[in-house]
Amino acid sequence: MRANYKMQRLYISADLAAGKRAETGPEAINYLANVLRMKDGDEILAFNGRDGEWRAALRFESKKKLFLEPLELTREQPVVPDLIYCFAPLKQGRLDYLVQKAVEMGAGILQPVITQHTQVARIGIERIEANAIEAAEQCGVLAIPQTREPVKLEKLLEGWDHDRRLIFCDEGHETHNPLPMLQSLSRGPLGVLIGPEGGFSEQERQTLHKLPFVTAIPLGQRILRADTAAVAALALIQATIGDW
Repeated sequence: MRANYKMQRLYISADLAAGKRAETGPEAINYLANVLRMKDGDEILAFNGRDGEWRAALRFESKKKLFLEPLELTREQPVVPDLIYCFAPLKQGRLDYLVQKAVEMGAGILQPVITQHTQVARIGIERIEANAIEAAEQCGVLAIPQTREPVKLEKLLEGWDHDRRLIFCDEGHETHNPLPMLQSLSRGPLGVLIGPEGGFSEQERQTLHKLPFVTAIPLGQRILRADTAAVAALALIQATIGDW
């Protein structure tokens, strides 16, 4: 069943089930009561990434206490997409955009990767998770991607499951058309690797090209910013060997 975009959607961490009220937090109270001016008895769509999507009524017990009363299961919980999205962290605003688009386009795991040219020293995992939830609320996504702790590229490759194809976007690729390479791959578990603003180092490129589970693809003849490359790569992969 397709998402209902006419009703307000809200992510909560509490369990959702018929006959069981779910308490919200102060941020949800402020948003629903003060920003949206919703009142007791108004209905929203609630989800938690585990129990599907529910039509739920607001039940205000006080100005500081709000419960959701699940009324009807509107969509069953889907399986989390089997796509690991690996990316070198960017500066804050562009990273927010990158994460939101990755969620919209079917990432199941968000994996920050530290490369030689990564320019961001500190990575806010909580901010990444918040952006993932916001994207899910706005776009009807029910399966919230898991956000993993940052890992160095070498460690990522050492621990990679060789049965999962890793596609990396190689700005130094000798051709411009990614479609023949993608169309030659069979459908199955996938990972996508996007480099930092300065691109992969030559040493990193050589390492990636030597690995049997890695496929390098170009993204056309234009130079793309890292956040733009992320959207372009995911669109190509999902359309050719993904779940589109």
